[in-house]
Amino acid sequence: MIEKRCVIYCRVSTEKETQEQSIVRQQEELEKLATELSYDCVGIYTDRQSGYDMDREGLLSMLDRIQDGSVDAVFIQDETRLGRGNARVAILHVIAKSETTVITNHSNGTIELNEMDSMLLEILAIVEEYQRKLHNAKIRRGMKRAVDKGYDPSKNLRNIDQALGRERLELPIEEIVSLRNKGLTYEEIANVLNGLGHAVSKATVHRRYKEFLALER
Repeated sequence: MIEKRCVIYCRVSTEKETQEQSIVRQQEELEKLATELSYDCVGIYTDRQSGYDMDREGLLSMLDRIQDGSVDAVFIQDETRLGRGNARVAILHVIAKSETTVITNHSNGTIELNEMDSMLLEILAIVEEYQRKLHNAKIRRGMKRAVDKGYDPSKNLRNIDQALGRERLELPIEEIVSLRNKGLTYEEIANVLNGLGHAVSKATVHRRYKEFLALER
């Protein structure tokens, strides 16, 4: 039988003594629920901050923990413990992206979202997917235009076989200049370099190009 692993997240709004008792109670109840549902608790994270605040040490540590895929579920007292307002939806979206189940003591099982929350999460997922598609399309377009103008990345960029997935701190200024001279915009040059493994923005390309021109004077 595959062992199910979970983490527990508890939150109260202040550090008052009554709130401290609440966070202890949350933890005890969630540990009991995890045992009843046959989960092995591998981490407990707590915060004493407002649910509108995203900068919470316990929350951020919990999100880091679930990103590696070693956790099957997050146990919370109820969805407001994750956050309030827009912060709550954003956090639920991050957890959903990691394919981690959210289990609440309130529902004694998987979290039950209202229709509006479900719709918002679906919209966020769709928007992110189209952002990725748009980004990839811009890279392909920039690369095609560069190649059409005579740019050969296999000859002009070193370590082409290691480019994908590898971040480089140094940029090939000679290629930036070459592509600029071929009429490509700074954004198109950035897209070409990003497609070859250089994490660079059009602003950085523009700055490096201007620095080059200044040195050439």
